[in-house]
Amino acid sequence: MSARSKFRSPRPAVSAIVTTFNEEANIAACIESLLWCDEILVVDSFSTDRTPEISRGYDQVRFFQRTYFGSASQKNWAMDQVTNDWILIFDADERCTPALQREIEELLARGPEQEAYTIKRRVYFLDRVIRFSGWQHDQVVRLVRNGSARYPNRRVHADMITRGPAPVLRNPMEHYMADTLDEYIRRIEKYSFWGAAQNWKERKRSGFLEVFGRSIWRFFRTYIFQLGILDGMHGLVFCMLQSYGTYLKWVLLWGWHINSARGRMPSLPIFDDNEETWRGLDDDDAGRPAASGE
Repeated sequence: MSARSKFRSPRPAVSAIVTTFNEEANIAACIESLLWCDEILVVDSFSTDRTPEISRGYDQVRFFQRTYFGSASQKNWAMDQVTNDWILIFDADERCTPALQREIEELLARGPEQEAYTIKRRVYFLDRVIRFSGWQHDQVVRLVRNGSARYPNRRVHADMITRGPAPVLRNPMEHYMADTLDEYIRRIEKYSFWGAAQNWKERKRSGFLEVFGRSIWRFFRTYIFQLGILDGMHGLVFCMLQSYGTYLKWVLLWGWHINSARGRMPSLPIFDDNEETWRGLDDDDAGRPAASGE
């Protein structure tokens, strides 16, 4: 018997969205945590591992492949493929817990008062929960009524824009951020490159205050002021890696400006220039970025 059939009260239909690239180690567990939804859209960025094969093995999965222009573009496109009333958005390294499932189903069954809801994330780093370092406040808008929310045109760190308030649900999802350091360092370098490209596109500059000041501040903010020190060795490594990512983003931008003055332009990632991807909410309804995170 499915999780849906066990639930006694009717609720609006829910479509889950999962974006992927080479997630064979994560995708099955993610999908299985979402099988209570009415359908699951997996939007893959042409993985070269077994992600497509694993995803297509589930009857509830609608599988798509699309060029990756960034998380915001991918998720906006995926939301446009949905016809159900409600949309639940997950990344492949995230899991919907049974407690969160029950809370969402009960909320939808009794009639939601809002059109968007924020979900807290419990973050795991090398199999240890990161309790501090700023991640104790990590939360993202991920449950939305179809047509009521949109991501802005940013390659990275795009905050969902909603028409109204997005209250925080009680129960968190689980976010398995990194199983190995080499995997996580590669991810930091990728996101730093994308962040530098976003800043270049926005014509931002970089100098001493950005390269040195922002990097040092990122470490002291997360390790001291946001109590990363209480996470022990995991906290030290984690906070230093966050600072490293900040350093890479701004030093890349600095280097690109140096080279552009010499006639050597940077090789940027591709951006989604399709206006339909970025169509916003009606001007009268447009709200604010409701939470931070991808």
